[in-house]
Amino acid sequence: MNLERQLSLVSPEDLPAHRQRVRRMVPLQLCAAGLPAPADAGAEALVLLAEGVLQSYAEMTRRLSDQRCAADLRIESFLASHFAGLKLPSPLRLPDRSIVLDRHGIARELSLPANGDHFASSLLTSYRVRNGVLHNPRSDRRTTQGTFHVTEGGLPIPGDKKAVPQATFAALFALAMQPPDESLTVPFTAEEPSVARSF
Repeated sequence: MNLERQLSLVSPEDLPAHRQRVRRMVPLQLCAAGLPAPADAGAEALVLLAEGVLQSYAEMTRRLSDQRCAADLRIESFLASHFAGLKLPSPLRLPDRSIVLDRHGIARELSLPANGDHFASSLLTSYRVRNGVLHNPRSDRRTTQGTFHVTEGGLPIPGDKKAVPQATFAALFALAMQPPDESLTVPFTAEEPSVARSF
């Protein structure tokens, strides 16, 4: 097991070098997902070097876009069976295109602008802190009593929760899978001329 790759376990003196290695991987991850990457000179050279491999990977990903990973397949199978009675015009599907994070630490780098320690949107504000990234949502409820909605048709619903019809869930789910562009902004590219947008 490579502890640096999978858990970012490095000694404190190696931390800056480790972060730099992870930051070099981020443009490759963005390009592999078919998204624009920051115009960093070092990153551009790396992307140009791997351009053929990245194009081949992007084409393979496009061709396999209908193939779901095991977790997505189980979730979509459950949704299809649970909501079969609604006769929906199209099945409830999870996002097709997303950034695959294959290395520990990449999500942390994607959470903030490439050359910054702060990101803000209408939904949250994020800051770099000593041990990672702090995300402060605009609305943060400390309790779910009376506000947690549960879809009818499954297990019994506790009295402190609100029951909603299956059609309500299906409509909310469909809307959630089509968020506004601002919600899909990849913070790492937020200050770039071409902003990457993805789940």
